[in-house]
Amino acid sequence: MAKYEKQLMWADFDELLARIERGIPEGSVSASLEDGSDFADGNARCSVRVFERYSYTGGNRLSLAVTLFQAADGPVHISAVTSGGSRAMFWKVNTWGEEAFLEKLTELIEE
Repeated sequence: MAKYEKQLMWADFDELLARIERGIPEGSVSASLEDGSDFADGNARCSVRVFERYSYTGGNRLSLAVTLFQAADGPVHISAVTSGGSRAMFWKVNTWGEEAFLEKLTELIEE
């Protein structure tokens, strides 16, 4: 499992979400947006997106869950977690695929 968390002073929550929704599938031939959820309560917002792709190095599928949260006009908090990067039964043998998948997201955020 690989994880990325950051607080962003992003001007537009919707623009950031759209950038992620477009950028992850465009960053890998096998990546796709699997599903998502959006919540709002007062002036707080939360969006969750789950992506999946095939890892050639691991020979399996990986998932990437991305959560964005913003209260009022405050910073956008992002949390992203990958999973599925190993074929071993009791421990992780490699996490290269997970780290590479997460790297696509960090490139989108930190450009």
